[in-house]
Amino acid sequence: MEQKKLSFPQGFFWGAATSSYQIEGGLVNDWSQWEKSQGRLAQLKKKGLNPANFQSGAAADSWNRLEEDIECLKKINANAYRFSIEWSRVEPEEGRFDEAVIARYANFIGRLKEEGIEPFVTLWHWPIPLWLLAKGGWSSNSIIEYFKKYTEKLVEAFPTVKFWITLNEPEIYAGNGYLKGIWPPEKKNPFSYLALISRLIKAHRAAYAIIKEHNHSAQVSIASPTINFESSGGLINNVLKSLAEWWWNFRFLNKIKDQQDFIGLNFYFHNLINYGFSKNKNERVNDMGWELYPQGIYPVLMDLTKRYQCPIYITENGTADVDDDHRAWYIKEILKQVHRAIEDGADVRGYLHWSLIDNFEWAHGFAKKFGLFEVDYKTFARTARPSALEFGAIAKNNSL
Repeated sequence: MEQKKLSFPQGFFWGAATSSYQIEGGLVNDWSQWEKSQGRLAQLKKKGLNPANFQSGAAADSWNRLEEDIECLKKINANAYRFSIEWSRVEPEEGRFDEAVIARYANFIGRLKEEGIEPFVTLWHWPIPLWLLAKGGWSSNSIIEYFKKYTEKLVEAFPTVKFWITLNEPEIYAGNGYLKGIWPPEKKNPFSYLALISRLIKAHRAAYAIIKEHNHSAQVSIASPTINFESSGGLINNVLKSLAEWWWNFRFLNKIKDQQDFIGLNFYFHNLINYGFSKNKNERVNDMGWELYPQGIYPVLMDLTKRYQCPIYITENGTADVDDDHRAWYIKEILKQVHRAIEDGADVRGYLHWSLIDNFEWAHGFAKKFGLFEVDYKTFARTARPSALEFGAIAKNNSL
């Protein structure tokens, strides 16, 4: 039986996403410092791992290969690209903004526009400059003022940018860095964690106001890591589901609902609750051990639509798949669910796949491959995986 063609709305954004620290290379900030710290090195050696594979170093050398990344975008027929600005490059010393760096980013934005690719610019995707770390980083209330100055500098420098993402996954950063203590700055303090969440909310609100002041038509939000929590049934599981959704999916968004023009959805996880969390069947998993559960995005999209009634852009969704065994299947199954949600009233306006090219996957190092394009880390050559070509066909036709 021939499958029905699923067409997406006119003007739908197709593209990919990356972050500066994971692809640019040659960066010095709190993350690069942590990667070389004695504690981190000892931790890796204890596990029998080679520390060199867990230091970003040259990453994918994108800072020197911006045109090559644009060629990758063209190969997948992208009309949108989400990338982040690296604070430690832009402001390497307190109050000293590197105009050459800013001009290079501005030129890249201009080149994207020339190629018909809409930039989605992320202001902060986790690392901070060392001078800011010395002042307490996100533990310090003074960071709000520094973030405001940084935001103002960039919004003035990039007047053609329409889509701004102030913060990437603030809950993930706060949880891993301030509660679990497995990422820098390695704090394990619930009070520090809660204080940080409040500070990040203030930072977003402040940045939102600055961006809007300079560009009334700009669209501003965060990238939110929303999870599909599913109850196995029964009162206890239903209560756990409601609590989890409130705490993880909606608490931050509720606090900024008057300062967001769209929902930036990062979707990776399904969490089945059966008198406890993460009782997933895991019938299909990726190289991270994460369950591939594409049908989970539909209830997430419908819930976000019901609660916030604003446009949704999928700012990240993808899978670690070194052999490219699941990626094309996963993309198509996700998009079937996205199309279903659109038909049922969700105002979804774009899908940005994570990620464009293989990247440095934070604490997991270089081994996990999320890219539509494989990166040879000796030559930095980008090679399209079969899934990239399949995604490119979908983007070209605006349909499945």
